[in-house]
Amino acid sequence: MMKEAIKTNNAPAAIGPYSQGVKIGNYIYTSGQLPVNPETKELQTEIKAATKQSLENLKSILEEAGSSMDKVVKTTVFVKDLEDFVALNEVYATYFSVNPPSRSCFQVAKLPMDALIEIEAVAIVD
Repeated sequence: MMKEAIKTNNAPAAIGPYSQGVKIGNYIYTSGQLPVNPETKELQTEIKAATKQSLENLKSILEEAGSSMDKVVKTTVFVKDLEDFVALNEVYATYFSVNPPSRSCFQVAKLPMDALIEIEAVAIVD
């Protein structure tokens, strides 16, 4: 089985030696997506806007790989402050309102660019 690096201009470019996503077989594994607008390079610094931007970046990578948000089977959410849990869930729920994926959520000491949130996913590709 061959792996394929996924790259789209609709999500921020990798800031290190990694791919935005890797497709192997019928799955796509994304790298963690920071809340950076790919056009303006602006980092979102309010938790709801940051969650939305991270999920939009994730969505763009999934679509580039031939998948979609409704085919996500697992997400991992890294958050700077678990006090933001309720607010991030409000936005997250709008992307996964039906048959949501499994998820882990961790408070971490620090994220790249001092971001508030980073989200990665595994999804099915048809």
